[in-house]
Amino acid sequence: MADDVFADPQAWGFETRAIRAGQAHEPTSGAVVTPISLATTFVQEEPGVHRGYEYSRTGNPTRRALQDCLASLEGAGHGLAFASGMAAEDTLLRTLSPGDHIVLGNDAYGGTYRLISAVLAPSGIEWSAADLTDPDSLGAAMRPETKVVWAETPTNPLLTVVDLAATAEVAHAGGARFVVDNTFATPYLQQPLSHGADVVVHSTTKYCGGHSDVVGGFLATDDTELAERLAYLQNAIGAVGSPFDNYLTLRGLKTLAVRMDRHCSNARALVEMLKAHPAVSTVLYPGLPEHPGHAAAASQMSDFGGMVSFRLAAGRDAAMSVASSTSVFSLAESLGAVESLIEHPGVMTHASAADSPLEVPDDLVRISVGIETADDLVADLEGALDRL
Repeated sequence: MADDVFADPQAWGFETRAIRAGQAHEPTSGAVVTPISLATTFVQEEPGVHRGYEYSRTGNPTRRALQDCLASLEGAGHGLAFASGMAAEDTLLRTLSPGDHIVLGNDAYGGTYRLISAVLAPSGIEWSAADLTDPDSLGAAMRPETKVVWAETPTNPLLTVVDLAATAEVAHAGGARFVVDNTFATPYLQQPLSHGADVVVHSTTKYCGGHSDVVGGFLATDDTELAERLAYLQNAIGAVGSPFDNYLTLRGLKTLAVRMDRHCSNARALVEMLKAHPAVSTVLYPGLPEHPGHAAAASQMSDFGGMVSFRLAAGRDAAMSVASSTSVFSLAESLGAVESLIEHPGVMTHASAADSPLEVPDDLVRISVGIETADDLVADLEGALDRL
């Protein structure tokens, strides 16, 4: 296929873009896989004149391929790949100044809360938490100094769904930038920019990489001026991953669609079992009709994802026991990979949110449903519940 077909990759379907967008065949050998460019520096034709690359922190061909591909999947004009999701968040929030205010969803990821409350707040950035499922709650939290409304949907770990269009309307009416962490949904299931978001954030460590073997982050936006500012900050800070990390993430994107289909179908099988088990008091999954955010999820997502949380009727000790007694599910932090993971958020991923407005229930278990045989996953988790 001639490389001039890359002139309009948005005309292709999602799966085709995941495999081809930004990934022209290597011109010297014709290799179909994007090369890993390990060079730290690039020859200039004359001082200040180069072929698009000068120093690998500033720009790298492998990173560029990843950026072009994932930006295409998000329907974004610009994309930047980072060394981690937190590096992406930190770089974005460095666009703020002392006295600026952030409204953070009251069910945000613990690492985001820690960055804002413990790292940025001492430097003069102000913040408050609000229920972003309620436009009135968000409106009441807005101030003249509010520059960012930060949402996740579905959220980590309570699987709350935020109506993107409604939240964008309130944020923009208050003059704030609307940032959406799309890590749980992935661009395969949801594209926040099309619903009014200004910036999309990913921990590409999760579903985009998909194999628990690479850490990375990503920002996508249609705002050219903001993208240029972010690129300047990224270069100045040095928040870039290695070429090999970028290659691994790009390889993961190629199978994102087929993996997400399996994550979603396996999650549905587990939700069905959890709903019927007497040890479980509540199942948190946007695909359930009784979920408070089901209608919003159905309107802005193509499926409901591979993350499930549930609460145990017997409380904290039962939650700790279930999280510690599975065989196919591995007791581990992180999520979004081919293997199924289970955790107790209160003492693991969200320990930093203890005694804060974002504290999670201590009877909560979160599972990242992998792509193993569904019957094996159901039997494993059901057995752990039966042993309580």
